[in-house]
Amino acid sequence: MESQALTIALIGILGIGAQWIAWRTGWPAIVLMLFAGFMAGPVTGLIDPSAAFGDLLEPMIGIGVALILFEGGLSLDFRELRHSGQAVWRLATIGVLVGWALGAAAGFYIAGMVWPIAILFGGILVVTGPTVVLPLLRQSNVQTRPASILKWESIVNDPTGALCAVIAYEYFRKVSEFPGASLFEVVPPLIIAAVMAGLIGYAAARLIAWLFPRGAVPEYLKVPVLFTVVIGVFVISNKIEHEAGLVAVTVMGIALANMNVSSLRSIHPFKENIAVLLVSGIFIVLSASLEFSDLNYLNWRFGLFLLALLFLVRPLTVLISLLGSGVPWNERLFVAWIAPRGIVLVAISGLFALRLTDLGYGDANVLIGLSFAVVVTTIVAHGFTIDLVAKLLKVKGASRPGLLIVGSTPWTIALAKEMRALKTPVMVVDASWQRLSAARREGLPCYHGEILNEATEHNLDLAPFQVLVAATDNEAYNALVCNEFAHEIGRDSVYQLGENVDGDDRHSLPDSIRGRALFSTGLGVSDVNERQAQGWLFRKTTLSDEFNFADAQEKLPERSETLLLIRESGRLRFFTHAAPPEPCAGDTIISFIPPSMPVAEDGSNDVRKNGQQSQDARGKDPQPI
Repeated sequence: MESQALTIALIGILGIGAQWIAWRTGWPAIVLMLFAGFMAGPVTGLIDPSAAFGDLLEPMIGIGVALILFEGGLSLDFRELRHSGQAVWRLATIGVLVGWALGAAAGFYIAGMVWPIAILFGGILVVTGPTVVLPLLRQSNVQTRPASILKWESIVNDPTGALCAVIAYEYFRKVSEFPGASLFEVVPPLIIAAVMAGLIGYAAARLIAWLFPRGAVPEYLKVPVLFTVVIGVFVISNKIEHEAGLVAVTVMGIALANMNVSSLRSIHPFKENIAVLLVSGIFIVLSASLEFSDLNYLNWRFGLFLLALLFLVRPLTVLISLLGSGVPWNERLFVAWIAPRGIVLVAISGLFALRLTDLGYGDANVLIGLSFAVVVTTIVAHGFTIDLVAKLLKVKGASRPGLLIVGSTPWTIALAKEMRALKTPVMVVDASWQRLSAARREGLPCYHGEILNEATEHNLDLAPFQVLVAATDNEAYNALVCNEFAHEIGRDSVYQLGENVDGDDRHSLPDSIRGRALFSTGLGVSDVNERQAQGWLFRKTTLSDEFNFADAQEKLPERSETLLLIRESGRLRFFTHAAPPEPCAGDTIISFIPPSMPVAEDGSNDVRKNGQQSQDARGKDPQPI
């Protein structure tokens, strides 16, 4: 019992630790998790999942993969397919057949596998894996359409690849029992089983969509009920046919995502946390389960196979599938390169290696080591090159962190102009077309719509914006916006103007539901609007080793307010009473100052008022920012 508890604790520490290091360094999290599991398992022997969990290991991994696919399905909205639907449909049909055929041919002619093993492994290679693709897309700012294509393909093709492997296995099992058996005796029953599993998943989604909005399930039981139903659907569908449960839970997730069940929005943060925990744990367990004997099968032919998989099989699959489509060539080439494999490939390969061995194919164990080699190779190759390839093919979004401003007021318009001049991507959002007129006159990027409307998530690409400022005239609405986006952007990256200086404490909102205050003094909406009307200005100052933050503060007049700093990387940090940033050389400080302040003595400063530049103290015209 104690050894099992220690194993579980180590799995959690290694998995979440790898995720944290990936966040700090920008390295692919999956690579770090595979490395951590391999070091803890076969290298040092700290973790032995088979000894710790025994017969429970396989069902634990299966249920974990099912929950991950369900969570991925919940992120798929059919409205995303307006621009990428044709490509997704082609990759899910033509791409599966072409990829299966090319993968099997590479396995036979290059890796030297016997045909049955090559055909089965070629079917499994159809998968790309949301457990790998989604973290890569999260870390890399890729444009909407190629990101949508990769996301949909990874989630839809995971159960498809499993079914391809089932079809191949069932055919060879049938042939071993009845040598004259044909595909027509195997494929139709499996297709029927897959359809039945899909119907079970859809029926479960309809049941949840009917129960939750009607209050039939209390709020505190919604998440347990939902995940229990998912596990039940997975197990029942697998009773119909092996791996059909993956189809059922994927269909259930996609169906629920498109039924507009508003009560599901409250569980999104929790299910995302569960997905992170499951991905971290399963990758550690699988890589720790690898044995050195599994690697003995690998030789130079398998090295050539991996190269063929990267540079022939995947590119040809995508380019053939998308022939004649409306997807631009640069996006086709990007999708053709990005195809990392993940949990499903390793889990299914290990399962069918055992089954093929039972059928008399003695070298089927090669699938275990080879599946890990495929996962490591594709994750390293694609994880470390996705940014470079996206830049070369011009499918990368804004490279600098962006600022999303909710509310179009004179003060937010002035702030947006200042940020745009500093090369920071900015977007002003307001539900009033009339209030946005000032932003349109200034040529600022703006979006007309309700930011809290679910449709906004699909009409407005929020990926480039890592910081949100809610600055409408309604303080309670600002707090609501910050609460809504806190789980997606981060609690420390959503800001709002404070309460008015002369406000009544009896009507103040608690800090627990508010975003972080923009100014350390807590200036409110009417406060900044009043100062804006009086002619207050935004001033920028670039710090250096000779001119530090204290020097910059001394140059400011009384009543000036320091708003934020911009790192050389473009990262935005606001000065708040809760967690003020530590300025350093190279940072640019943005202050809000009274109108009588001239430009500072050092040439790095500038003052703006309503988009017009003032003259510096020496009487020279300043250069544009």
